[in-house]
Amino acid sequence: MKKIGFLTDSACDLPKELEEKYNIDIMSFAITLDGESYYERKDFTFEEFYDMVRNAEGMPTTAHITAVQFSEKYEQYHNDGYTDIIHVSICAAGSATYDASIIGENMFREENPDSELKIHHVDSHTYSMCYGFFVAEAAKKIANGAKVGEVVIFLQDVFSRVEVVVAPYSLKFIKKSGRVSAAAAFAGELLGLKPIISLIDGASTINTKVRGEAAILPALVKHTKAKMDEFSTFYMVATTDETRGKELAKLCKKELGFEANCIFRLGAAIVSNTGPDTIAIVYLGPARHH
Repeated sequence: MKKIGFLTDSACDLPKELEEKYNIDIMSFAITLDGESYYERKDFTFEEFYDMVRNAEGMPTTAHITAVQFSEKYEQYHNDGYTDIIHVSICAAGSATYDASIIGENMFREENPDSELKIHHVDSHTYSMCYGFFVAEAAKKIANGAKVGEVVIFLQDVFSRVEVVVAPYSLKFIKKSGRVSAAAAFAGELLGLKPIISLIDGASTINTKVRGEAAILPALVKHTKAKMDEFSTFYMVATTDETRGKELAKLCKKELGFEANCIFRLGAAIVSNTGPDTIAIVYLGPARHH
């Protein structure tokens, strides 16, 4: 009898109810802000973190999950009698966490050469609920009788199609973080211009520029409508502001003809790079080759 577990990291931004419903194991990123250390999903709520960033002197920094932490985690799974672990990681292009998970498995194998635990590593090539949502979907498939190999293929396929269009209401934080290169190079704030940024496979590109905050939501929807797979009815709204999120979801429904799969809040690992005033749409485009 197989015993299958799902492992991911706290940048997945998966709501607590889905984490508990599907028994998904989430390892927390360590975050340092103004000399104080915290753990995502443990030490603050979404709103508390947004305020912490707004009031901080510096920008938060995140530390990747280490190989030792992964090795210890795999040891725990081995001792608990798991046969398979499906590990879905934050984008490997933007974090050393995926590589650390591979090294961690090697360390575990050296200590447990006879272990029959199978670890299936999946690089999400993306961030936030862009992979968190599909980890929950994969767990649902397993609960309904799907095989591990089928679920891994499902994840690899969907992650080859996930795209994000994002807009920061302020470039102050995103420039300070230096992590989103397209926005860091953008110098239109004095003119009231706002960049509409595509995020695909961890690479950011300015898609267009709009004047004023009122133009942001229509521009996000316009981009999504043009780039979304014509046969897809999947999209999600990501936000740091509940009111803006509902407004964007309403506009999406009007223009796309169907409701969002969900509206979710952006967590600390993401906001540490984009700032606390950010909104985005996640959708599926054509498949890319990884």
